[in-house]
Order: sequence, then structure tokens, then C-alpha cells
Amino acid sequence: MENNSLFKIVLFAPEIPGNTGSIGRTCVALNLELILIKPLAFDIDEKAVRRAGLDYWQHVKLKVYESWDDFLENEKPEVNSLYFYSKNAKKIHYDGNYKTGCYLIFGPETKGLPTQFFADHADRFYALPMFSEHVRSLNLASAVTAVSFEAVRQIKFYQPR
Repeated sequence: MENNSLFKIVLFAPEIPGNTGSIGRTCVALNLELILIKPLAFDIDEKAVRRAGLDYWQHVKLKVYESWDDFLENEKPEVNSLYFYSKNAKKIHYDGNYKTGCYLIFGPETKGLPTQFFADHADRFYALPMFSEHVRSLNLASAVTAVSFEAVRQIKFYQPR
């Protein structure tokens, strides 16, 4: 299958199969590649993943890596193509200067990305705005969708090809 994705969604150690299925559906809608980095808290053939992905799951451009190091070794991403997301980031996701071929990286639902990622890539972290003190975090699938559409907007409409 030819991969002409605008960019790639990376889920590091996802925990909830329904979120991964919904994110897969968004990836199909936007023609994005979905990368899962183990450990996964579920089997990707699990019924909940397929249910959330509906009949689109078979069309997901999916890669699974054994670890973060395996991902880096095989994808060989340039550091400036990595965009990490955390509620603890100081920059907002609208400030990301998204380019074709970039990687949008999200952590597990209950823990977020490892602290080592912050240490190694502090300047590459972005957050989504949340204005209420009553909300601890956003649903992972919702956050991925919001960031994905901002990246599409920037790449498709504001940057030369």
C-alpha cells in the first residue's frame, strides 16, 4: 500500500482499545499513518478496537513497534519532525509549525508520556487549551483529532508544498 500520508500519529503505550479504534478511524479519514509503540494494554485485534474503528479499521495504515528505540531506529525521524503532547506543556498546539511527514506523539491515557521524553525534547512539547479547573485531561481520541485537524489546516492551507 502506497503511503502518501501528510503526517503520522504515534501512540506510545496506548491503554484503551476504543480510543485507538477511534484514532484509527480519524487516520483513515485524513489519510494518515497510525504508529503504535508497545507495550499495548490490549490486542489490536480486540473487538473494542474494531468496534470503535468500525468497518474502517481494515483501511488503517498501521505500524507497530516493539519500543521507542525500535521506532527511532526504523523511522529515523528528524528531531524537528517530532511533536509531543502533554497537558503539562507550556506551548499550545496551535504554535506547532507542522510540516508534511511530521510525527504527532501522544502518551498513554492514564500516565502521559515518560518524563525522559520531556528531558530529551522539552522544546517539542505542546498542550491543548483547557480553561476549566474541573477537567484533568481530555480524551485521547479527542485530543488526537483536534491536533490532527490543526496540522492538516497548517500543512494543506498555509505551507507551500
